[in-house]
Amino acid sequence: MDTVINLKHAIDQLVKEKGIDRQVVLEAMEQAVLTAANKKYRNTRDLEAHYNHETGEVELFEFVTVVEDVQDSYKEISLDEAHEIDPEAEFGDSLGEKLDASGFSRIAAQTAKQVIIQKVRDAERETIYNEYSDRIWEVITGMVRRFEKGELLIDLGRAEAVLPAKEQMPREVYRPGDRIRAIITEIRMTTKGPQIMLSRTHPSMLAKLFEAEVPEIAEGIVEINAIVRDAGSRAKIAVSSNDRDVDPVGACVGMRGARVQNVVSELRGEKIDIVPWSEDIARFACNALSPAQVSKVFVDEEKRALEIIVADDQLSLAIGKRGQNVSLAARLTGCRIDIKSESKVAAAELQEFSSYDATEADEADEEPLQETETAQTEDVVTDVTPEEVLEKSAEEIAA
Repeated sequence: MDTVINLKHAIDQLVKEKGIDRQVVLEAMEQAVLTAANKKYRNTRDLEAHYNHETGEVELFEFVTVVEDVQDSYKEISLDEAHEIDPEAEFGDSLGEKLDASGFSRIAAQTAKQVIIQKVRDAERETIYNEYSDRIWEVITGMVRRFEKGELLIDLGRAEAVLPAKEQMPREVYRPGDRIRAIITEIRMTTKGPQIMLSRTHPSMLAKLFEAEVPEIAEGIVEINAIVRDAGSRAKIAVSSNDRDVDPVGACVGMRGARVQNVVSELRGEKIDIVPWSEDIARFACNALSPAQVSKVFVDEEKRALEIIVADDQLSLAIGKRGQNVSLAARLTGCRIDIKSESKVAAAELQEFSSYDATEADEADEEPLQETETAQTEDVVTDVTPEEVLEKSAEEIAA
């Protein structure tokens, strides 16, 4: 009786601690006993193992088939012998006989234990895989366990996750035991079990952080239309509102900037520009270049290119440090952006206009001279004939 109670208690404890299905544990125990029995009988018999819920024991049965001519005494039985077990037995029937499962040796018991351990491990891995495969793109919190070839191994409690070096924020330093938040990007099933991949640089990380801080986003009133990041340095997020009374930018910023500041703190000081989204690409580009002020925008829809004119004092702000602001704006809008200052544009226009005027003036100076010369020549040829010239010359001599 104590053995039965202990077995049931062990099953209950196993199910509770590992969080796996009870049926999986029972099947593992049945398989363990069957494996041990087959090893003892050298796979010469047709055996089955079944867990008895009433007695709490794993029972072992040997099955034989009723045949007319017995060829294998371990798996076949004659009709006369079968009638001793079951008077109604007929040819082709399969008869089962319960065997004593308590006679296994210590090696058999160890084999059963190993099978149970393996089955439980496999079931636990499958449970973890199913649990976290439904949590992809969710932000989770874990504890840094150790470093391995530049990667951070994160303890999630029941599972271990990996934060690759390329998915870590620049200049962030962690020590074993530190708590860390990251987003699940992928889960892979490997020979060692499920491998959960994390990221702190993915744009979705920023989106999920805002969703957690801004109730309007979680409720669907405010939508995130686009996000671009230079992780650890700067990010731009375009938002829109489905309610005219709700300012999307104000909702994300929060009272005195509290909401956006919480996100910035989680990302260790990463600057975040929140801009209103627009279907008008010119207006959207102006918003994307915030905080710079734009004077004019020229759009080439075929090439998806924008030429943007800004005041001289806004040029460096629009371009940003090492071109970061304009680069993020281009990625946010999906267009190629060319920024020019007003003075440069004015100088280019003046040079073009001056060149045009000089050409015009040269042509104007040359053309009247040609016309005058031509006109004088034509007057001489047309108005005075050779005879008249000769007559006129004779009169002059006579005079």
